[in-house]
Amino acid sequence: MADFEDAEKLAEHTYNIRPNFKHKFRPKIVQGLIKEVLQEKLEGVTYHSENTSQWTREIADGIKRKLKALNLDRYKFVVQVVIGEQRGEGIRMACRCFWDSDNDSHASEIYSNDSLFCVAAAFGVYYY
Repeated sequence: MADFEDAEKLAEHTYNIRPNFKHKFRPKIVQGLIKEVLQEKLEGVTYHSENTSQWTREIADGIKRKLKALNLDRYKFVVQVVIGEQRGEGIRMACRCFWDSDNDSHASEIYSNDSLFCVAAAFGVYYY
């Protein structure tokens, strides 16, 4: 009978409004993961406009896979990747979000070589 009561307690809903401290989105760790994926996919690559859509998809999927491997319960992830040709021109990117600054966060990383640049951003949003 005690086993049934223990299982019943485990099945109860927990209305967590904050993630456990150990399971929080940590921007420094995520930034390192993004950097690994960017270097793995773009090291030694030369810019070709017809390949950029495939590269951005592969990079975003690789980042999402690594984020999911962190096992951050109840987080939803959004990954954005932009690749452009290196022409010596500047580029500015910005984003705005309405979120809970205590639980939600983001990380980004930039990769560039002689022919291309890539900006990747990952957003972790805690799902209440």
